[in-house]
Amino acid sequence: MPETASSPASTTASPEAEIMAALGPRSIVLVGMMGAGKSTIGRRLSARLRLPFLDADTEIEAAAGMSIPDIFETHGEPHFRDGEARVIARLLDSGPAVLATGGGAFMREETRDRIRDKAVSIWLKADADIIMKRVKRRADRPLLQTADPAATVGRLIEEREPVYQCADITIWSRDVPHEKIVDECIEALHGRLCGTATNEASNTLSATP
Repeated sequence: MPETASSPASTTASPEAEIMAALGPRSIVLVGMMGAGKSTIGRRLSARLRLPFLDADTEIEAAAGMSIPDIFETHGEPHFRDGEARVIARLLDSGPAVLATGGGAFMREETRDRIRDKAVSIWLKADADIIMKRVKRRADRPLLQTADPAATVGRLIEEREPVYQCADITIWSRDVPHEKIVDECIEALHGRLCGTATNEASNTLSATP
């Protein structure tokens, strides 16, 4: 019901402002498969919350002085994952932001622990058809340089989803306007951080210092 101008509730802060107040020094970290929309949604979410947007893959390329496909080709995936963990740790220490991570970043226990301690995590969950539709035209996905990219995506989803489920919040990424997904992220963050969620377990972060 709309509040009248004389009502005390009319001066209530916006959900975005309340999220920011409850977030404190923590960041918001988006996790999930390649093509789930982490960068696209992250940029819009950061604008809504007036936070810096950081893309871990972009930061890794800047730190290494080469593209991610070149890092994979020259040094191999283990070298890339080590650098990825270091970059994400640095970004989490740099203050509140919205951080989009690469699809494999959350698989590393050390990184999950850091994210748990210094951020609120959102898993953008996407099915295989959506992922393939979004990534099939791109040549910058080293893990998809295989004879059967669709089978590779299916295998990665099977391996990673049990770990992605450790994220604080799950939002379905699907073919709807981006702002609808952002609205759902805002609603879920507000519920978790500001005590408006019905599920008691989802409110645990509101008490985190």
